[in-house]
Amino acid sequence: MSTLHERDGLVARWRRINPNMESGLRDPCELDGRGEAVPYPRPSARRQIVLTDAYCQITEQIGHVAAMAVAVSTPSFGIRIPDVVWMPPDNWEGIDRDTPVPFVPALCVEVLLDRDTPTDIDLRVGAYLKGGAREVIVVDEHGQVEFWGASGRRQASTFGVTLSLDRMYFDEPGRLSFPKVR
Repeated sequence: MSTLHERDGLVARWRRINPNMESGLRDPCELDGRGEAVPYPRPSARRQIVLTDAYCQITEQIGHVAAMAVAVSTPSFGIRIPDVVWMPPDNWEGIDRDTPVPFVPALCVEVLLDRDTPTDIDLRVGAYLKGGAREVIVVDEHGQVEFWGASGRRQASTFGVTLSLDRMYFDEPGRLSFPKVR
């Protein structure tokens, strides 16, 4: 995706395959860089709890300008829906809420809980960072939190975010795990 026309084409296709976004009925699809639809499964109850917990902790720590499941345009990976995004208040002004954010927000969070092992997480992290994210937080299926920046994995968040997530929602080796929801 290198031109505005290509981005506009992806947005037009995204709107055609996600017609219920304006009415609030959400069962969205993502689009890969070629414009092919990629199903975005609804999160399970336990994943929704973890997403909400991460969202709440982020808003408490760096401000109430975060959102859950917002479609964003990436320059190399199509239109994707990070689990949680955060950006400064000024960046939210003038954004059409019925179309994908035309850029990648400063902070993106992906929670891998209850997903088939995502083979595209490295591509997602790279696309968010290439698209302008200053940081990407990845929470794996065991509850481990990783912070990523343009120079690679970090020991801590540059935003000062710490996530304290309840262990009961995560799979641990040797423990019976929750069934995967498809």
